[in-house]
Amino acid sequence: MKTIVPLLQHIPLFQELAEEDLIGIAPLFTEKKVKKGTILFVEGDAGEELFLIHTGVVKIYRLDEAKEIILALFRDGDFFGEMSLISSGLTRSATAEAMQSCTLYVLNRTAFTDFMEKSPRLCLKLLETTMQRLRHANDQIYDLTFLGVRSRIIKTIIRLSEQHGSATPNGILINVKLTHQQLANLVGTVRESVTKVLQELLDDEFIFIDKKLITLRNIEAIRAEIR
Repeated sequence: MKTIVPLLQHIPLFQELAEEDLIGIAPLFTEKKVKKGTILFVEGDAGEELFLIHTGVVKIYRLDEAKEIILALFRDGDFFGEMSLISSGLTRSATAEAMQSCTLYVLNRTAFTDFMEKSPRLCLKLLETTMQRLRHANDQIYDLTFLGVRSRIIKTIIRLSEQHGSATPNGILINVKLTHQQLANLVGTVRESVTKVLQELLDDEFIFIDKKLITLRNIEAIRAEIR
């Protein structure tokens, strides 16, 4: 399992650990390969595992009267599931599902907490990450409260470009394939609203879409559309 040390070095939670620490924690992970559509855990489950994504995309969501609300998307190099490991007895606050075939590395709660006790750096990094994700959740609540649907859709596209984007000659490519319905689930709206706003951005040549991949051609002009 020493082969996952390079992966750990690029994951924010572990990247500040010394190499000998990474070599020590690497054997505690087990590899898990899952197919698209696999449910990794369900809201209310006991939180017993931390997940690292080597390849693939995972969505974190909740159901509100059978309507799916996507809270976050995680891909290569991201981790999730850490919240329920901090304190015993906590359950999963949402459901995790593979959006495509994934290779994951899994660390169980006992091994994770044992290692945290020996590593103050890991504890501080976990606290920092938790605060960042709480801040992101607060931003989402603000958007839902104070922004109209069109602005929320545009802001979500920008946020996805910041989290999952890569620079190309044509602009910033969001490296996650999303249907209009999945975008709607991220925003908390209906598919028709997403389709309308995306078409407007296409007409203005602010974005282009190829095989469900969105490229932001003029991000400053897109930001100016948030009102």
